[in-house]
Amino acid sequence: MRGHEHSNNDLSGTVHGFVVQAGSVQGGIHVSGGAPREEVPPPWQLPPSVRITDRTEELRALEVHRCRATEDGHPTLAAVSGLGGVGKTAVALAWLHTLRPEFPGGQLYADLGAQAPDGPADPGEVVGRFLRALGVPTGQVPPALGERVALYRSLTADRRLVVLLDDAATAAQVRPLLPAGRCVTAVTSRRRMPGLSLDGGHVLHLDPLSPEAAVELLDSTLADGRVAAQPEEARALVLLCAGLPLAVRIAGARLAARPRQGITAMVRALSEEHERLEALAIEGDHDVRAALDLSYQGLPPAAARLYRLLGLHPGREFGGPVARALLGEEAVDALDALYDANLLVDVAEASGGERYRFHDLVRLHAAARAAQDESGEERTAALLRIGHHYLANARRAEEIVEPERPSLERDFEPECVVEEDFGQRGAEAALDWLEGELPNLMAVVRIARPVGAPELAWQLTDALWPLFPRRKRYREWHEAHQEGLLAAEEAGNEEAVCRMLTSGALGKLASGAHAEGLEMFERAAASFQERGDTLGHARTLNYRGLAHQRLGRPDRAAELFARAADALPACGDLRAGALARLNLADVAFSQGRYEEAVVDAEAARLTLEAAGDPYNAARAAGLTGRACVGLGRLGHAEAELSAALSALRAQAAEFEAARVLGGLAQLSERRGQPHQARQFYREALSLYSSVGRSESADAEEARARLAALEPTPPDPEGPEPRPSGEAQGDAGE
Repeated sequence: MRGHEHSNNDLSGTVHGFVVQAGSVQGGIHVSGGAPREEVPPPWQLPPSVRITDRTEELRALEVHRCRATEDGHPTLAAVSGLGGVGKTAVALAWLHTLRPEFPGGQLYADLGAQAPDGPADPGEVVGRFLRALGVPTGQVPPALGERVALYRSLTADRRLVVLLDDAATAAQVRPLLPAGRCVTAVTSRRRMPGLSLDGGHVLHLDPLSPEAAVELLDSTLADGRVAAQPEEARALVLLCAGLPLAVRIAGARLAARPRQGITAMVRALSEEHERLEALAIEGDHDVRAALDLSYQGLPPAAARLYRLLGLHPGREFGGPVARALLGEEAVDALDALYDANLLVDVAEASGGERYRFHDLVRLHAAARAAQDESGEERTAALLRIGHHYLANARRAEEIVEPERPSLERDFEPECVVEEDFGQRGAEAALDWLEGELPNLMAVVRIARPVGAPELAWQLTDALWPLFPRRKRYREWHEAHQEGLLAAEEAGNEEAVCRMLTSGALGKLASGAHAEGLEMFERAAASFQERGDTLGHARTLNYRGLAHQRLGRPDRAAELFARAADALPACGDLRAGALARLNLADVAFSQGRYEEAVVDAEAARLTLEAAGDPYNAARAAGLTGRACVGLGRLGHAEAELSAALSALRAQAAEFEAARVLGGLAQLSERRGQPHQARQFYREALSLYSSVGRSESADAEEARARLAALEPTPPDPEGPEPRPSGEAQGDAGE
């Protein structure tokens, strides 16, 4: 479990505020402003718009509502509802795209997945994506929904941007995603959402197209004169499509692929499909299903099979490599055929890269055709090819981010694997891929046991490890390890059980569930001991010490850290032993035993430097410096703290940098420099806040010390000012 042993591994973010110059320091530590933050370009996430007809009144109503809200100084909120396939998203996009010149702050887009196979999107996950798109570094995205929403509202208060929340399930799902200021938000949903009226929303319900408008849409889709030549047949065709634009476009795409076929043949075939599908009608979508069946029957064999297999995909979106994993090189032409038939939506502009999704009715139809036309064994094999594709590429990303980490065995079928290209950006690109594909990776984890492949659940969970602590994905961290643990237990793989317990328990510690983490560590320790795994058991000593320390039991924690510091080097893991000794030094420091803290921290630093671990070596130097302040060795403290801060800043380790800044502030206090101390405390508090640790004990201490140092304002009714020759004291000096 290399890389898991440290206690506060905050490894992401950018530098804000003051920068300590750690070169030659004469007569104290001097503070200067940091380099200006790199400007983050506005996000432009809206998918491309499509042709719409007969929606002039609806677009005018939306714009009137926007103008009224703007005049009143309020944000604009509009909720567009209607049947599946009626064109809600197309109308919203047509409106929002026209607003781009007036809203230079950018465009945000989220598919809220009311009809998604894995359930509606979590608002906390969506607002986290929005924050990252607006330039918040991943490590500075707060863990709690309330904190994320507060930051989101703060960032959008003075920014003019538009937001599209597509396929919403409920008003409660939408509310945390509404921006502040004078932004524009459009929400689409199959359900009418009168509750959003309470938030100032304009509720617009879309009816199907009139026959005349539907004929116009069919004509623009064909663009070959057949509609003009057969107007009655064209009218009959769009009536069979019930005026739903999706059905009209699908029928038109089928006709466009058959330039010699008359519209009459399409009307006859669609009428027959209507009779067959009438009993399957759900909210009027039988009109779309009939058109889908005809389009499906007209696909080339390879495209039809890919359509069925992609209908089994457990996530909402997928990239071209997934299609190639299912069908090999035939997938390239098959994808083009599905796109040309209006059966796939290209979402590349919203997400970047080669990426597609089904309309939810199309996905349901594709899954139904798979159930009808593929055997159970073939469906399971396709799901496993999808799962193995994701596992192989997650393993590749894992190896790039943490090349020396020992991992559980990875089992996948090499012939089904298509490798993703992480380009020149290396570890960051690999982490970006893991995070971008996380909904799909989690969907595979969830289906692994039901399809009889429990090993896929724990192997994929283990491969996701580099992402969880670096990008603070606590919800998925917990869920994946819970499912991976159940799968490992079901298969009786005790090694995998212990990995799921220890990695999962570290997630519990990171999110504050210390008692649950301790219970999981203790269970893993018992298993390691029973199996005679001395190294695994020795590592749990350190983990259990961390849990006890966070539960407020420093003596028990120190006992476990001391045992780990002895046992781990004896088992051959010098680095883990040094980390245990660093944790032991931290306990000594918290209890005011500064001499012991210095001895243990300096010994740990030497070992960590030799092991090539600059992050934890810098943590050790910072702890040494803070302990030296307590001992009054101010020169040594200055050198250690300056070096530590420089190293931690280079690695964007904001939490540990904040702790070092607290040490520098106390050093300034000891030297009688209250102004400088206040600057250090303020920057430390800013960093604690940026990584969601503003309520930590270190942050509380910095806040209290800063308050004690603030100058006391003169009492307007107090004594007369002293003569100018008398010394004036600064509070806290």
